[in-house]
Amino acid sequence: MNNKIKLSREKREDMIAAIQAYFLQERDEEIGDLAAGFLLDFFIGQLAPEFYNQGVLDSYTYMTGKIEDLLEIQKQ
Repeated sequence: MNNKIKLSREKREDMIAAIQAYFLQERDEEIGDLAAGFLLDFFIGQLAPEFYNQGVLDSYTYMTGKIEDLLEIQKQ
């Protein structure tokens, strides 16, 4: 199974622009497309899986609760 997160070119460009804007606004530092792209790759490779796994766990918890609610409507 391929676990690599894939982005469309447009989404990647948007994220790179967001990283550049963050650095400019918060750090008063300009970074280029290449540096922002490397930072995005780091986020995707190292941090995104944790957020993904949390989303899976949250979905599981939510669906488990809904299934338990469904069992309450059984006829006696």
